[in-house]
Amino acid sequence: MVDEKTPKSAPESNANQTTPAPKADSSKGDSSQGDSSKGDAKPAAKAPAKKKEKPPAVEDKPFPEFIQEHFFPSLQSALQEEGIDDIQLSLDQRPLTVIGIDDSEPYWHVQGQWQGGDRQFNIAFTKDDIKSSKVFYFADKGSQPSTIEQFMGDERRVNLDLMVMYTVQRLNAQKWLTRN
Repeated sequence: MVDEKTPKSAPESNANQTTPAPKADSSKGDSSQGDSSKGDAKPAAKAPAKKKEKPPAVEDKPFPEFIQEHFFPSLQSALQEEGIDDIQLSLDQRPLTVIGIDDSEPYWHVQGQWQGGDRQFNIAFTKDDIKSSKVFYFADKGSQPSTIEQFMGDERRVNLDLMVMYTVQRLNAQKWLTRN
């Protein structure tokens, strides 16, 4: 039996040269030779890393694409759940059209209209980026908007779901969706 132990300790020092040594190492559990098994795990860890690559978030898409392909359908769906079936949404660049503001600089505007244009809201973006400063203004029964207010100003993160939620919340605060 002494002779059997001696050959086992010899292959441990030459673990890369003989096949019996890895079997002996695997039975010992976590020894210094366990590093070779970790070396084997590293290629396996790299394979899942490739699977973990996520496509870019919809919020990272170019501004017009995000608004038209993601924000509009989500907002339209949310407003339909609130009973607004005739919503018309548009995106364009133009100056603010609020009474008392003489700013000719064009801003990106999301405009929503329903009830034949009697109700209208606008979300103006100061830049072509959803994370930029935004303002909200509205008009009822064809009048020109006279009040402008900050929109989502306290939010550090801006994403699709929050934009939809804040828009619906703001319209509800105007009592345009539900009554108290």
